[in-house]
Amino acid sequence: PSLCPQEERNCHIKATVKVAAHHEHERIVTFAITLLEETEPCLQLAQRDVGTLQTSVMREQPIFTTRAHVFQIDPSTKKNWVPASKQAVTVSYFYDSTRNSYRIISVDGAKVIINSTITPNMTFTKTSQKFGQWADSRANTVFGLGFPSEQQLTKFAEKFQEVKEAAKLARDRSQEKIETSSNHSQESGRETPSSTRASSVNGTDDEKASHGGPTEAHLKSENDKLKIALAQSSSNVKKWETELQTLRESNARLTTALQESAASIEHWKKQFSACKEENDQLRSKIEELEEQCDEINKEKERNAQLSRRLQELETELQDKELELEELRKQGEVIPQLMSECESVSQQLQAAEKKNKDLEEKVRTLRTEVEESKHRQTNLKTELKHFLDVLDGKIDELHDFRQGLSKLGVDN
Repeated sequence: PSLCPQEERNCHIKATVKVAAHHEHERIVTFAITLLEETEPCLQLAQRDVGTLQTSVMREQPIFTTRAHVFQIDPSTKKNWVPASKQAVTVSYFYDSTRNSYRIISVDGAKVIINSTITPNMTFTKTSQKFGQWADSRANTVFGLGFPSEQQLTKFAEKFQEVKEAAKLARDRSQEKIETSSNHSQESGRETPSSTRASSVNGTDDEKASHGGPTEAHLKSENDKLKIALAQSSSNVKKWETELQTLRESNARLTTALQESAASIEHWKKQFSACKEENDQLRSKIEELEEQCDEINKEKERNAQLSRRLQELETELQDKELELEELRKQGEVIPQLMSECESVSQQLQAAEKKNKDLEEKVRTLRTEVEESKHRQTNLKTELKHFLDVLDGKIDELHDFRQGLSKLGVDN
């Protein structure tokens, strides 16, 4: 059946509005997608550039700094500590105001040895008077810090607890914001369909009240639906325009952020080159200081040897002083010994004289003895001769006596 002009006009308007709304929607969506595709690399580049910057970026500020020896747990044994730095390095707490997060960062030269984001589940444990540790599940490791004093360890542990409480409070606040935003979105989603339905119902009621024919009521309802769709499409267009404006603003912000990051990158490159030169100078100075330290150690060894030699000489000097004291004591006795020696020498001289006299007497006595021996031999010979003569005389006397006795017998 042929349609009336009113119905054809309504159908044409409806089709035109649908096609226009569809094309407008597709155009806006395509433009938004292309805009997002164009801005996404810039955003990724900016995020990458910002992420590669170190802890001295303006959005992160150090809130506490100390020095300590850094260790990490051995991943193979999970028991032994492996030193991450050759000497004591700077360990700092950093606060990110944009993300509302806290990190512990330590850099040894150009190497980042600690980059640990503090969460409310972390715990810092004191294992000794100067050593503490904490586990980082994101890095899948355990960090250990050795401090030069117990006071510095206590300060670091107190700051860790304070930062942990602040991170917990920030997490609770973010969860509350997410919950409130989700509740608002749900309430607005509930209210929109009901208002649409109410307007459509009111529109049909007005049409029923004003017109009694079913065809005109149907056309009115279709017309009202088209008006509602047109209003919705216009509202969607406005919404997409606002989103497009938001995207443009975000793109402008990202562009400015990218320019700032590029400028900051150039700035940090210059600072990095300056720091590298300074690092090279410091390394040369460190090498010179190490050479000086080696020379100082050699001098210390020489001084130690000299001190040992000096101690030996001091002991020898003390021994010599004792010997000298003994000699001095003996020197006090020397005059007496000299006088005794003189008296003894005099006695010796007198004894030598006496000995000489005695020797002369011995010689004279020897000569006398020899003479007496000679005399004795002469006397012996004479005595023997005398005895021989006496024997002869005795024999003669005996013979004479016998003769006499014979004469007496005869008489």
